[in-house]
Amino acid sequence: MRLPWLAAALLALFVPFAAWAGGVQATLDRSTVQLGETVTLNLQVQGAGSSIAMPDLQVLQKDFTILGTSQNRSVSVLNGHASSTMTIGVALRPNHAGTLTIPALDVSGEQTPPLQLTVDAPNPEAVARARGDVFMQAQITPTQGYVGEQFSYVQRLYYAVNITSGTLDPPRVDGMDVHQLGNDLNYQAQRGGRDYHVLERRYALTPQQAGRIEIPATGFRGDSTDPMDPNSFFGSATPLSASAPAVSIEVQAPPASWGSADWLPARDLSLSIDGWPDAQHPARVGQVLNLTMTMRATGLPAEALPALSMPTIPGATVYPGKTEQSSQPEGQWLFGQRQRTFALVPNQDGTLTVPATTVQWWNVLTGRVEVAQVPAHRLTVLPALGSSGAAPPAATTSVPVAAKATQGAHGQALSMAGTTWSWRWLVPGLMALALLCAVVWWTRWHRRNTPAPVPAAPVTPEAASPRQGRLRFLAAARGTDAAVQAHSLLAWARSERPSVRSLGEVLELLGDAAQREAVAGVQRQVYAGQPAAGGAVDLARVFKRGFAWKAAAGDGPGDGLAPLYPFKLH
Repeated sequence: MRLPWLAAALLALFVPFAAWAGGVQATLDRSTVQLGETVTLNLQVQGAGSSIAMPDLQVLQKDFTILGTSQNRSVSVLNGHASSTMTIGVALRPNHAGTLTIPALDVSGEQTPPLQLTVDAPNPEAVARARGDVFMQAQITPTQGYVGEQFSYVQRLYYAVNITSGTLDPPRVDGMDVHQLGNDLNYQAQRGGRDYHVLERRYALTPQQAGRIEIPATGFRGDSTDPMDPNSFFGSATPLSASAPAVSIEVQAPPASWGSADWLPARDLSLSIDGWPDAQHPARVGQVLNLTMTMRATGLPAEALPALSMPTIPGATVYPGKTEQSSQPEGQWLFGQRQRTFALVPNQDGTLTVPATTVQWWNVLTGRVEVAQVPAHRLTVLPALGSSGAAPPAATTSVPVAAKATQGAHGQALSMAGTTWSWRWLVPGLMALALLCAVVWWTRWHRRNTPAPVPAAPVTPEAASPRQGRLRFLAAARGTDAAVQAHSLLAWARSERPSVRSLGEVLELLGDAAQREAVAGVQRQVYAGQPAAGGAVDLARVFKRGFAWKAAAGDGPGDGLAPLYPFKLH
């Protein structure tokens, strides 16, 4: 559907102002540098125009030398909404070693959060090697740890010439998983009073065995050209080579007291569950609660995280769903995440207690056992919609005290007067009820005997007649899509029993065991992704003669009465 030109114009005017709500973000391309190296401070402004005012950077001159600034603007359009981002890059060189603070800056009227940068003293080995045009450095963190723990291996190639081509060897170690983290970093550094370009590459190393492990020396081989040499235009190049020294680590086995739980050595690990009902969307019997359990770990890939599960919950049925996982680099460390969805269906009203979920892990920073926990959660479950929680109290008639005192010989006359008053209202009420029933009967007869016109849009399942609902379900039953089968089966049942709201209620109202098992099998396939017990069920054959309703469910199709008791999923 196309928007009118006026609405489109108003939307185009509104988009730039709405994008300003994104705010300002400040980041550093690295959190740790060596004295003499450069670091880039990136200030991102969401919703900025073609240019913004440069913030006051004088507060940075206390600890840094400002080498230059740059601006870059990007525009993206998503679902018809345009957003722009302006990035200001500030190249900084620390003036001294230590933990330096980048204070809050005023950017486009907003304050950026303070940032911290660790500046280490220059590596003596790197300073000694700085006499050449190219040299390498290798660093591993930490120098000792545990089996399964992630170690950070960093390669740095320093070059003061124009490199036209080259190859940087990755670390190769037996008994250790090696994965590159993110893209290469490029920055400037000073070593021995000389300016160098630096290419930095990071790897995640995960040892699979205990003992002393040595990471062999890695090398660089390439070619350089001199722009001032005229022979360089004719393919004349100078070969270059450099190597980083070997480094070693000490790897320990898991502590003997760990036990049989999954070994999870991480720098941080958390566990959470989202999707709990609230006051606007309370929990009800038979309604599905879609919960999402998430485990996040720093220093572990997603493949190393254990499978997620929920404990047994009395008064409810839990159907586990699919699992999603991802591993992303965050600086020098891997950030692993595993998520799994669960469909929780309450079977009874009242208070439902979801037990606590715990995961034991080993904190490599503190060297001790820790527990990530989702505390126990209590839910108030309301009765299913359309069901009566309790029988209404019997109607009582209160008699004034003065009238009680006058009862006796006149008691019979008082009773007759009350009866006469009741009949005065009862007769018109019965006539109105009879008229309403006649209107309802005529409407249903008219709908069943009048051919329906061809609709311009698909007819919703609720509007279909029992015959149409049956034909649609039989067509879906011959397919393999359990969700479509469940939807058409419920629509057919509603055309005969308008009061039912879920397949659970349909299951309770059926009197045939084969049909009940078929409905339960469809539920298992939809909510839990499990095949029906005993193999696939021929739904078309089971429901060939229609629904086998219980006699107590009503006198006929479409009685509109809700079941007396809430249903339960099995």
